[in-house]
Amino acid sequence: MIEIDRERLWRDIETLAGFTRPDTPWTRRAFSPEYDTARRWLKAAFVEAGLAVELDAAANIIGRRAGSEPGLPPLVTGSHTDTVPAGGRFDGIAGVLASLAFARALEASGTTLRHPLEVIDFLSEEPSDFGVSSIGSRAFAGKLSAEQLAMTDPSGETLAAAIARVGGAPAALAEPLRRMGDTAAYVELHIEQGRVLERAALPIGVVDHIVGIRRLSLVVTGRADHAGATPMDARFDALAGAAKVITAVETLANAMNGKPHYVVATVGKISVSPNAANAVAGRVEMILDLRAGSNDVLTDFPELLMTRCDLGALGFEIAPISTAPVTDCAPEVMAAIAAAADRLGLGHRTLTSGAGHDAVNAAFTGPTGMIFIPCREGRSHVPEEWSTPEQLYDGARVLAETLLALDQSL
Repeated sequence: MIEIDRERLWRDIETLAGFTRPDTPWTRRAFSPEYDTARRWLKAAFVEAGLAVELDAAANIIGRRAGSEPGLPPLVTGSHTDTVPAGGRFDGIAGVLASLAFARALEASGTTLRHPLEVIDFLSEEPSDFGVSSIGSRAFAGKLSAEQLAMTDPSGETLAAAIARVGGAPAALAEPLRRMGDTAAYVELHIEQGRVLERAALPIGVVDHIVGIRRLSLVVTGRADHAGATPMDARFDALAGAAKVITAVETLANAMNGKPHYVVATVGKISVSPNAANAVAGRVEMILDLRAGSNDVLTDFPELLMTRCDLGALGFEIAPISTAPVTDCAPEVMAAIAAAADRLGLGHRTLTSGAGHDAVNAAFTGPTGMIFIPCREGRSHVPEEWSTPEQLYDGARVLAETLLALDQSL
């Protein structure tokens, strides 16, 4: 059994989290100066751990350690290091740094796996300013479309240009960077972002599947008018219509949840024009985040929503932005995670991920599984996000044991 350096792992967490906007911790948005600085530090840490570092065409950072048997596909592990605005110190970061801790332990002990080992920091897993999430892992699996590459951020820069700016090669992303069979297995450690493990007082979760996520653009159009001079019965108020849409989203998701699938729907981003206190809104743009344990729900929800929204003379359009289907974790990887926890004397249970992860796209390249560790009160995407050093250490040990076992069994 190799030894994970618990103190070093925790110091790495504190160091990487420290690359943040000082005015809004913990903020490290993809493509930002803070993100670039953090990734330079990470590349140096990979090299120090004995990994050969490369940047692929999607600007994913890959640290590779050679295996003893030429021709075997790599064991892959990792996550992401970008955050949402005012996010946390563990989401994504824990998976990358626990994987780095495993690579460091192999180097310190002089252990060579049969398979090559790859530790990956995937580019921009969180929803980006371009309206696309999981950019690096989508490209990894060939799921980043030309339409998505052409999407722009508020400054007008295209996603393709941003990928090129950070060292990628967007012209090479028309084809998958990895295909099915190119990965021996992918294992990702992550905080749970829920309360199941904490309530059960268990240190380890074995993920059975990851919900599908669909993001849609919702646009309500009316007519901008003077707020004082336009009578109530003569208005075409897009914001009043948008309020009806948001209410319909919540009502529909509540009606569908648990019958029999897990369903949640959130309008979390909204833009109003002209957005003035003395003006009737003429246009409202929203993004709907839909998550479900059924691909049929992801497909049917927009049409059902449209039928429930009678906005009169207002215009209402729904357009797709991105879709990640429901992902089943591989039974052999799940079994390896559970067995690793048992060998270490750590209690565990099977649970479903209600959040999306890079593992969704990695599953298109080989057998995939996820290890969850608890986070306090289930809170995530907030500055209060927290896991203890012991919880992180337990997860890193299970990750190491899982990868060692898979190296022998695959």
